[in-house]
Amino acid sequence: MALKIRLARGGSKKRPYYHVVLADARSPRDGRFLENLGSWNPMLAKDDEKRVQLNAERIKHWIENGAQPTDRVLRFLDEAGVAKRETKNNPIKAKPGKRAQERAAEKAQKVADAAAAAADAAE
Repeated sequence: MALKIRLARGGSKKRPYYHVVLADARSPRDGRFLENLGSWNPMLAKDDEKRVQLNAERIKHWIENGAQPTDRVLRFLDEAGVAKRETKNNPIKAKPGKRAQERAAEKAQKVADAAAAAADAAE
């Protein structure tokens, strides 16, 4: 059985509250879980100590037994010093899309044409 340490959403509409749970990877997001390992309240300020609460001892136990944390949970664990998260780098993500690149090329061509026309007129 593949185990995941992940978030289960609670709270009402537009007032999210998440539980950090240990669940089977095949179970639904808010479905059955094996153990509640903490909570995350994104409505609180980022510097509030109650924003993220984790049971570090149990999380370490489950990671040693093969549970895989999701990326968001791994961020919390890295901040708490429980696990290490490698920084990711995707330089392609920052590049503009195909259409934006085409528009930029057209604009550059128009500027080059205008500069060439101005140079011809000056001669």
